[in-house]
Amino acid sequence: MIFQFLRKLHTSLVCQAAESSLLAKLRKKTGYTIANCKKALEMHNNNADNAEAWLNEQAQAMGWAKATKLAGRTALQGLIAIKFDKHHGVLVEVNCETDFVAKNEKFHKLMESATQACYKFTHNHLKSKGPVTKMELDSEQLANLTAEGKKLSEILALFIGSVGENAVLRRAECWKANSDDIKIAGYTHPAPNSPGDYSAGKYGALLAYKQANDTQDIGRQLCQHIVGCDPKKIGTKDIDKPAKNSDDETCLIFQEYLLDPSLTVEEVLEQNKVEIIDYVRFSCGAVVENHLGGVEKQPLDTVQTLQ
Repeated sequence: MIFQFLRKLHTSLVCQAAESSLLAKLRKKTGYTIANCKKALEMHNNNADNAEAWLNEQAQAMGWAKATKLAGRTALQGLIAIKFDKHHGVLVEVNCETDFVAKNEKFHKLMESATQACYKFTHNHLKSKGPVTKMELDSEQLANLTAEGKKLSEILALFIGSVGENAVLRRAECWKANSDDIKIAGYTHPAPNSPGDYSAGKYGALLAYKQANDTQDIGRQLCQHIVGCDPKKIGTKDIDKPAKNSDDETCLIFQEYLLDPSLTVEEVLEQNKVEIIDYVRFSCGAVVENHLGGVEKQPLDTVQTLQ
């Protein structure tokens, strides 16, 4: 009898340990509360896959409800992200209500998913026409892109459901260079621990340029200048004139170069044999202007071309 009792006790302890381990793994994988993970496992006889699917369904349903309820709340915090290679680049803005949430690991994951979806769209759907093809995406268009087998609208709903704060897929720029002599570069500020082709910060810039001798990282440096000095246009020396006060200068080529104020940007371009094709700059939470000049927004199968 004692032997049977000990065997039952041992079996019970083993089962408890297994269930505890399963609960811990589900909690770590999904990020949901222990109580909800425990309930999910109990409902699905400790089948972790079914429990996870149920949790996601519940979270998404809750997310849609919260998203609808919170939709009117102002969301001007968040991040600007870039991802680029030699001939493709995207600049993406996702907003939330507070800077605290913008620093949340889940928000960074949402940011990466949105950026990856735009990067994939740029590679697969932008048609090669002219020197550089670009497309501006609004909130609705971003929501319809997919990442990890889900629409961004679904990923957003899951995020809102988990943090209880409004978030918005604000906008994106998608660029594709259509010849080998045109390069794409990008930069965000601040961008700690992000030296590669992806980074996220409060400000960002995307640049298309030509350079005869690609001897240094001039593209990234010019993006740093654009982020820091906020030029309103490239400028043309035959048409535009420098401002009387250098601090008021809005033409890129006439501005003092951020990395060496003894030079103008125009002098830096000449020294490095660089021609700027175009650039775009995002500031997190800024009023989104209609870059299409009031034209009705484009469907996803159309593009703009820089001539």
